[in-house]
Amino acid sequence: MKLLVTYNIPREPFQNLPADWEITFPEKEEFSKTELLRILPDYDIMLAIFHAPIDREIIDAGKKLKLISNYGVGYNNIDITYAREKGIAVTNTPKAVNSPTAELALALMLSAARRITECNQRIRIEKESMWGTMRNLGFGLEGKTLGIIGLGNIGKNVARKAEAFGMNIIYYNHHTEVPGYRRVELDTLLRESDFVTLHTPLTPATRHLIGQRELSLMKPTAILVNTARGAVVDEQALAEVLKKRQIAGAALDVFEDEPHITETLYALENVVLTPHIGTGTIDARIAMGREALENIRHFLAGNPTNVVN
Repeated sequence: MKLLVTYNIPREPFQNLPADWEITFPEKEEFSKTELLRILPDYDIMLAIFHAPIDREIIDAGKKLKLISNYGVGYNNIDITYAREKGIAVTNTPKAVNSPTAELALALMLSAARRITECNQRIRIEKESMWGTMRNLGFGLEGKTLGIIGLGNIGKNVARKAEAFGMNIIYYNHHTEVPGYRRVELDTLLRESDFVTLHTPLTPATRHLIGQRELSLMKPTAILVNTARGAVVDEQALAEVLKKRQIAGAALDVFEDEPHITETLYALENVVLTPHIGTGTIDARIAMGREALENIRHFLAGNPTNVVN
């Protein structure tokens, strides 16, 4: 079995693999598209990474390809419909990303609510003038309403952690009822929530799910957190709303055109920006590799797991 690993991920999970597995890693950070098109025809399985597009041209190059094991829970980087047409399975790693992403969502929420990032930046410039009992006031979490859009595995993890802060949980899901929490329509969630956090995959139905109309429904004291996918939010509309202080703030780990960010956002103090680090812990990166390899093992054994197409 020939496995092409498209990105230089931690090597720990690749120890003690079957002797008949032939594995190729990139010499640099990752294979370019040109390199993939050249070498992919010789491989049975590809381990892709969540930020790198796997389009029809690359899929067509995989003449022997049987499986694309994606390193990440999001798979909008892969044309999964075309892969299925070509008889290629696609898997993802939902378990490994659960806790680190939920942790970051709470960290971003706290940073925006308590103005931690803003104060950290300003105190280095303003120094002693920053101090003052009635200055730099933020928002507490206890007793506030958290609206979760997408109460799947990560969303439920966020809900459990938020309950420990004494928050009230409401949620919006397209189809699924989740016992123990109040399900509401999207407009109701936006009107009632003090904090809104996004945990939905990017699909044609969720692209710009949060646009100018939806943002106008939010409280002027509300904070939006996005650790899902950038294009779930209309980034230009959000930048304008934040600039006009029509909502209190936002905390964003993902963006519509990564690594490019709407220029307006860089200058705003009421938005926290991080470079897509939701799963950015060494523990998570190793666990993602293990889960991606487990998906390959199960596929080869005829018992596929985490298949998304």
